[in-house]
Amino acid sequence: MAKVVITIKVMPVSPSANLKNIEKNVSEKIKKFGGDLGKVELEPVAFGLKAIKFIFVLDESKGSTEALEENIKKINEVNSVEVVDVRRAIG
Repeated sequence: MAKVVITIKVMPVSPSANLKNIEKNVSEKIKKFGGDLGKVELEPVAFGLKAIKFIFVLDESKGSTEALEENIKKINEVNSVEVVDVRRAIG
């Protein structure tokens, strides 16, 4: 099976949320799900609020990321989770 590159955008509950803690917990959940984390980016949203984007590689045979998204939503200080990009890896 092929590999897919997935980008997940995680929104914290407020600008004062502990982004490092969220990043650590989400990274652990991605690894437990079978993903290979590649990059983490902060994206300014508004009024000091920043989203965290996680870019990782996952085997296509895993299917949907719905279970991963539900696990991430359970993390303290996470408001929402959204898959913003899915691409098939070439090579």
